[in-house]
Amino acid sequence: MQKIKLIEKIEGEAKLHLEYENNRINFAQIEFFSSRNIERILEGKPALDALVINPRVCGICGHAHLIATVKALENCYDNLEISKKAEIIRELTLNLELIQNHFKWLYLTITPFFGYKQNILQAMTPVQLANKAIALLAGQYPHNSYAIVGGVVCEPTFIELAKFKTLLEELINFFEKEIVQENIQDLISCQNSNRLFTTSGLLVSIIQAIKNKELLDIGKSYDRFIVFGKNSYFKRGKSIKTRVSNNIDEKYITEIENQNSLAKNVLYKEKYYEVGPLSRAMLKKTPLIKDMHRRYSDALISRIVARVCEIPQLLHHSLELLKEIDLNEPSYISPASSIEKLTATGISSIEAARGSLIHTVELKNGIIQNYSIITPTQWNLSNGSKSYPAIAQKALIGLKDEEIAELVFKSFDVCSVCTTH
Repeated sequence: MQKIKLIEKIEGEAKLHLEYENNRINFAQIEFFSSRNIERILEGKPALDALVINPRVCGICGHAHLIATVKALENCYDNLEISKKAEIIRELTLNLELIQNHFKWLYLTITPFFGYKQNILQAMTPVQLANKAIALLAGQYPHNSYAIVGGVVCEPTFIELAKFKTLLEELINFFEKEIVQENIQDLISCQNSNRLFTTSGLLVSIIQAIKNKELLDIGKSYDRFIVFGKNSYFKRGKSIKTRVSNNIDEKYITEIENQNSLAKNVLYKEKYYEVGPLSRAMLKKTPLIKDMHRRYSDALISRIVARVCEIPQLLHHSLELLKEIDLNEPSYISPASSIEKLTATGISSIEAARGSLIHTVELKNGIIQNYSIITPTQWNLSNGSKSYPAIAQKALIGLKDEEIAELVFKSFDVCSVCTTH
């Protein structure tokens, strides 16, 4: 038996072509059927145009595309100096985009499966706090273009940094009151995931519901994780179950056209890997998530807890980063040569909310010849074959309830808009 299920209430739309055997899913084709053609739009444009075009790839993670773009352009240079101040500011604003993405995903995508309506007003409280923090340093949000080759265009004052710190603290208070009624320091250092079953808050209610519905073991895939982005918090590498290797290289990534979908498949050394908060936690060996994985492997519950618990980790780290900003340092250092004269190739890998985002640009005399964007959704929602299903496809096999299948699918936070570029 075959059934087509249209997946809505995501960024864009997708179709699941479900195949059943003995009333259980034995295969699922994933179809993305719209295309933005951003890569083609960029061809022939001056290099710096990408800083304005690429933040509009997606209305959800546009800032991640800006940072990936500017780093790809900067990597076209042999020697380019960036001040520590500029690097920290970029990392802070990207952290806040990840945080607000995680909140929106939790409230608008996940909670409706557990008896909660889409609580837009509740979701907007932390989102607005995060957006205000981003705007203090980066200007309008979304679709800002404050990061430029050589640094950033903002010159924050002590007062603006103090306001930024206050907004971080308000976000921490919101998380501790609404999501997990626990001091975030205790949550970050917690090594026993069973503790989450004994406290209270929205996440705890969801965890308890997953347990009560006997869903603790669903949604498992290959237990393979990869992280390409690296900064002062995230670690780069791959993990097969708990075996970690930091030796990875973008040259082993392959992007393959898909006859059944406009999104290309993405593999690393011919294997499918999961990206995102669970992957990042496995690479960092985050104590709470490490114990969650020990109990439940790469199941749905591990994926949900890893993403929600990345919020307090990033908030705490951002508070520490804020202390390191030296306002006397320059925000921008002019490159030694103009990008209009460059003939080179640059590649960047950063961590967006959903996982690793990779941009590659080829320039000839400062004009874009080719531009490639590999998004997190491509990693997690590639469309493999029956003999070799991709990450989300593997996680769906064996499920019989369509609503639960949709929950597992959406746990990867589907974005068909920035996937089909």
